[in-house]
Amino acid sequence: MPQLPDDLDAVAVRRWCSLALEALGRERAEIDAINVYPIADGDTGTNLYLTVESAAAAVEAVFAAHETGATAPATADAVRAMAHGALIGARGNSGTILAQLLRGMAGVLADGGDAAHLRLALTSAADAARQAVAHPVEGTVLTVAAEAAQAARGEDPDLRTVVTAAYEGARAALARTPEQLAVLGRAGVVDAGGRGLVAVLGALVETVTGQAPVRGPRTASGNAAKTPVTVDGGSVVALPVGGTPVEGVTEGSLPAAGLPAGGLPAGGLPAAGLPGGGLSAEGPLDCPEDGGAGPAFEVIYLLEAGDEQLARLRTRLDALGDSLVVVGGDGLWHVHVHVDDAGAAVEAGVEAGRPYRIRITHFATESGHDVRVQAEPAQRAVVVVVPGDGLAGLCTEAGATTVIARPGEPPASGELVDAIRRAHAREVVLLPNDAALRHTAAAAAEQARTEGVRVALVPTRAAVQGIAALAVHEPDRGFDEDVVAMTAAAGATRYAELAVAERQSWTMAGICQAGDILGLIDGDVAVIGSDVPHTARTVLDRMLAAGGELVTLVLGEDVPDSLADALEEHVREGHLAVDTVVYRGGHQRAPLLIGVE
Repeated sequence: MPQLPDDLDAVAVRRWCSLALEALGRERAEIDAINVYPIADGDTGTNLYLTVESAAAAVEAVFAAHETGATAPATADAVRAMAHGALIGARGNSGTILAQLLRGMAGVLADGGDAAHLRLALTSAADAARQAVAHPVEGTVLTVAAEAAQAARGEDPDLRTVVTAAYEGARAALARTPEQLAVLGRAGVVDAGGRGLVAVLGALVETVTGQAPVRGPRTASGNAAKTPVTVDGGSVVALPVGGTPVEGVTEGSLPAAGLPAGGLPAGGLPAAGLPGGGLSAEGPLDCPEDGGAGPAFEVIYLLEAGDEQLARLRTRLDALGDSLVVVGGDGLWHVHVHVDDAGAAVEAGVEAGRPYRIRITHFATESGHDVRVQAEPAQRAVVVVVPGDGLAGLCTEAGATTVIARPGEPPASGELVDAIRRAHAREVVLLPNDAALRHTAAAAAEQARTEGVRVALVPTRAAVQGIAALAVHEPDRGFDEDVVAMTAAAGATRYAELAVAERQSWTMAGICQAGDILGLIDGDVAVIGSDVPHTARTVLDRMLAAGGELVTLVLGEDVPDSLADALEEHVREGHLAVDTVVYRGGHQRAPLLIGVE
């Protein structure tokens, strides 16, 4: 049993993230199933899980950077990483609001993790989340957060007392949500986002006290009896038994607009009457309480913009649709809105700053409103992680489904699973292109296999290895044969990258100073130089000394074409039989990636 903390230091924050992820992993299917307000897309629990997964990964990265040190990271570093990870990985309405709650807490906990700071952090979090929502509605996660903060107020200096009071306050508020939001009362369920927050606070209780709290209620009447509803042969939805008959629902049917006003029939609904993916929804916090049909699209993106531009963006997006939530700060924002004109929502972001990681969901096809026959899945597809937009375009042209890993923002397993689903194939070859993504990719592959997809993970460690593997991919040959060929091509490709040293440190090539250009070959520092061109030439010479037939150069967005021309000329002069191919990688971490086959 871990030592119980006297305050929320970095180690406690790390454990909190881990326990919160475990809790949401256990409960996400049930959370998905109870959200009936107002759009049936059934992914609130999953969105919360993916948001916390990103937060936990960011905290782990901080600890990994301190592995060689004798002390743990500073608390401020851990809580800020948690908040940033949640921000860039936030999914859906509830995930976006949870990210703002964590950001609100981090702003206070960075100064201290004792009981007094935690009380203030809970209040700051609740206030920040409410301000982020354009039109708050009571009976949602906002109410649960506010009641948790209220319950934690007082003068008791004991941290355990504060976290327990916050948890109990949230749990009590959750039980009251059906009284505040009519659609929840009619369905006999509590707010799904609020239930997720209770799980996160429960993980905080376990972190501080060492004991997991009693789970919160699942419906207005507590732990009500449930009956499973089977969809596609699997029990995926649990709904109260003995509810009021649903108005307008006949055997084997369900209105496309979502859950009707009359509640749920005794014994649940027949499988034929459920939309694809189950009867549940993550709903916007400011839509009509009658649960009627809303805008057609959910638009989410990260945005780099100043405060002045953001104010205009809020006004424009609020006029375009509803469920507007904008969270973040310090020039980086996470934007979430429901609209009918998805293009206009993205254009508004372009006018405000630089939007990226744009995600557009059409409710009619993904939420289950409009049950349609999906196209027959392809036999085979390739999913590849790439470090920039340029390579994403290249791989897309080659027929692959791409996931962009931006600097400091590695994709979570949920993003890889989503990409595998988007590929819509019976067989998928997954190319992570980063040694640090090995475990993340393995988890995604395992999840996809449980969904009936045959997935092979080729452990590529760099983008140039992924390019080599994709070049030999042939979907018409046998799966095993194709995987072997792609693995062999990747394995035959040595890889290197140039990086800028951030501080003085020991390397395998000697001591580097801040600002030095480092040449890493197969992951290890092999060259220390003063400028990019000279270091690149030295790296190429060392790599080609062992032989090679093809050099691949991937240039970052700020690297001039003249560098590629100079390196091509350098290769021709010293290695007549070696060809060179150049790609533009776009906004990527390294100014130059090199591959030698």
